[in-house]
Amino acid sequence: MTSEGQGIWRYRSVARSNRGYVRSRNEDSVVNRPEVGLWAVADGMGGHNRGDRASQILEEELAKLQPFPTEQSVAAESLRDGIVKAHGRIRAEIGAAGMSGTTVVALAIRDGHYTGLWAGDSRLYSCAAGGIDLLTRDHSVLQELVDAGAISPDSVRGHPLANRITRAVGVESSVELQPIQGDVRDGERFLLSSDGLHGLVDEVTIARLAAVADLDAAADALLTAALDAGGTDNISLVLVAAESRPETGALPPH
Repeated sequence: MTSEGQGIWRYRSVARSNRGYVRSRNEDSVVNRPEVGLWAVADGMGGHNRGDRASQILEEELAKLQPFPTEQSVAAESLRDGIVKAHGRIRAEIGAAGMSGTTVVALAIRDGHYTGLWAGDSRLYSCAAGGIDLLTRDHSVLQELVDAGAISPDSVRGHPLANRITRAVGVESSVELQPIQGDVRDGERFLLSSDGLHGLVDEVTIARLAAVADLDAAADALLTAALDAGGTDNISLVLVAAESRPETGALPPH
């Protein structure tokens, strides 16, 4: 799906979500709304009651959001409000039946500026010129162990505590969302992913595949890499490409 842009910007995006080879159902949800500059990945908490419904509720609330206002701070608050509403619905609908919740990583872009909000271990990456930068920081037991120097970053992949997160939507009485903001660079690609991708595929490989010229082919290649690595979890990703253009010029071909 392609957006015709905001001002001098055009955003194209593709999404993929797959059950993988091991899980009995897909508890992930994705939001792909380039027409309003909004994307998200939600990973329902596996091993709990109705994690798939928790992520679906979050998807439903973000689908209701109207086009964001020009002011980035107002857009960020609108995005936050949508996630908070989902938090309340999850607790009201399925909280009493047993602990359930979802991670979230969400991206809003207005006029060349981006805001990211997240809770849990779903991630937002920036990919440009063949490189990759992790813009988020996992809310997880493993990240706390790394920060404390108890384990090395290289030992995280495949660790038995890999699925233990410390923040989520719909679990505690309130949801704590961490923000990040910045300017979009021409030619930059943003990747939102559940840990079914980045938990199995190393960042060097992710960067290489995310840079494939055709956006659909890049998304397919990322999904295939996770499946080839075992597909042991649900796999979800959204890939967003940002391009600037002259205000009066024609859109480049796509």
